[in-house]
Amino acid sequence: MMSYKMMKYKYWETMVQILIALSSTKLAIDSYFLSYDENTQVQKISLYIDFFFNIAFFFEMFFKIIAMGLIMDEGSYLREGWNKLDFFIVMSSIVDMSLTGVDIPVIKILRMLRTLRPLRFINHRVELKMIVVALMESVGSIFNVLIVIAVVYLIFAIMGVSFFGGRFFYCSIDMYRL
Repeated sequence: MMSYKMMKYKYWETMVQILIALSSTKLAIDSYFLSYDENTQVQKISLYIDFFFNIAFFFEMFFKIIAMGLIMDEGSYLREGWNKLDFFIVMSSIVDMSLTGVDIPVIKILRMLRTLRPLRFINHRVELKMIVVALMESVGSIFNVLIVIAVVYLIFAIMGVSFFGGRFFYCSIDMYRL
């Protein structure tokens, strides 16, 4: 009950959006320090900030799961596609955080999945979610239009070759060979 009240608190969404914006800003700033050694002070501070964001997003996910349920009911946390994306991003960040000292090339993929964090912002903004859903639903229609345009271009290309073939004094390279 307490987690449901926290989730419905009027500043909850604002706080989560601020965390997502700060996390995205941190990811953008990290790109400037890629060439630094892992033992430098900047990299250590970046690692601690990353731990903070991972824990904060884990608790946000945890409270939502407690309030909504995990998967059983109709309005459960993992019944919505955007929450599945949130769950995947948070869990991959937790696995990455737990394997920090291990140097396995596969773990670098988990570290790259942190770049998906800004997509979590879509889940918390109804307007963005509506735009993305509309774009995804229109992909089929856009693809159909692209096919029609490609056929029209093909028709004009065939007509151009038929009408103008050999009239621009184009000669092949074979004519210049001795």
